[in-house]
Amino acid sequence: MKRRAYIALGANLGEPQETLHAALESLKSIECCELIGVSPFYKSAPIDCDGPDFVNAVASIDTELEPYALLLHLQDIELMLGRKRRGPGEKRHAPRKADLDLLLVGSLILRSTPLTLPHPRLHQRAFVLRPLLDLDPELSAPAIGRLDRFLDEVADQRIERIEP
Repeated sequence: MKRRAYIALGANLGEPQETLHAALESLKSIECCELIGVSPFYKSAPIDCDGPDFVNAVASIDTELEPYALLLHLQDIELMLGRKRRGPGEKRHAPRKADLDLLLVGSLILRSTPLTLPHPRLHQRAFVLRPLLDLDPELSAPAIGRLDRFLDEVADQRIERIEP
């Protein structure tokens, strides 16, 4: 059964825009997945970490994969793009070459150690919320509701659309 999944893409080290383009190309090659849409790219201030501005976007895919299998593919893409997994004692929110987060998979709700769906902070981050709503202005998330109602709550977070 195919489900629509939304994936946040971000990077703030190296060449972030090139990294996001490479991540999108890699998403196209995942088995049982079809890239449906890509939001505009945005530049955003880091939240809860130091470093240069991030470049962010959201991709939508239709997938037959189960969420954990899709998560493994996303982690493989991150590693291929140069992401280093944090070790014990390292900061959770640190600058990175590639960050791919599974935000939503259909109407699934999951709470486990490796994966929480919907992503627990998707409605609290302008760099996720704005691109998500570019793809679907009326998008709702299970257990959260319509996402457009959270835009005012993230209005103080600096985010700027990057023109192609």
